[in-house]
Amino acid sequence: MTGPWNRRQALQGLLSGSLLSAAQALAQNRDERSSTLSVSVVPQFPAAVLHRDWTPLLKRVSQLSGLNLSLKLHPSIPRFESELMEGIPDFAFMNPYHAVMAAQAQAYLPVLRNTQALSGILVVQRTSPVKSIQELDGKELAFPAPNAFGASLWMRALLAERERVHITPVYVQTHSNVYRQVLRGKVVAGGGVNHTLLQESDEVRDNLRVLFETPGVAPHPLCVHPRVPVKVRQALVDSMLQLTADTEGQALLKNIFMSRPVKADYARDYAALAQYKLEKYVVLEPQG
Repeated sequence: MTGPWNRRQALQGLLSGSLLSAAQALAQNRDERSSTLSVSVVPQFPAAVLHRDWTPLLKRVSQLSGLNLSLKLHPSIPRFESELMEGIPDFAFMNPYHAVMAAQAQAYLPVLRNTQALSGILVVQRTSPVKSIQELDGKELAFPAPNAFGASLWMRALLAERERVHITPVYVQTHSNVYRQVLRGKVVAGGGVNHTLLQESDEVRDNLRVLFETPGVAPHPLCVHPRVPVKVRQALVDSMLQLTADTEGQALLKNIFMSRPVKADYARDYAALAQYKLEKYVVLEPQG
């Protein structure tokens, strides 16, 4: 028969165990939030521009979420891709086909994207005699990098497979470089996307003409590596969505082209891109 003493011991043991479990859970939660989480951004723009636009946003999100977020920039899109394929970033802002590549290589999951669809553009000098994309057959065209989605990968696939226009690509690292190569007459045309062209000065925009535009797809997502705990990724998502509630937050989101963020879903938003066999046009930087 169990006496009062034994029952009291059992109750104390249960209470101690509960307190220990709660303390462990609290410590784990604190560790998850205090550890530094890397956020890589595909280098569509020069590093100084990305630092200017992403640093204040991540600072605000860190304050709201209690997470310790650290911006990671890369000198080129291929270098960004190399780290992505190795699963190095905790979070990464990437183009739509990167989302397919990252899901297949490391099971990255998209968590946020903008509402507005992404489409690529092909620009020529405003005074260029070129009136149709068929006139580009056999020409050199500038692109930021092989796998820049709207500006290069999707564009090159459509030109070759649908339009039967065969070109020689020249990769110049950034969208800004593409526009300047076209303006200087180094190439007859180049690939970009609308929002990067809008970021350029009046002088650049006024002297370029959009010759061709691709069909729209779901835009760049912010993706998370599966090692990041669900609570942590949810804290980041909730905090970024919270930015839409005030003027300062809206400005921060606009700077990274996510002015109307919504939750992303891989199956709904990006999985269909795999059917276009775009891997035929993907070029990965050699590992060494």
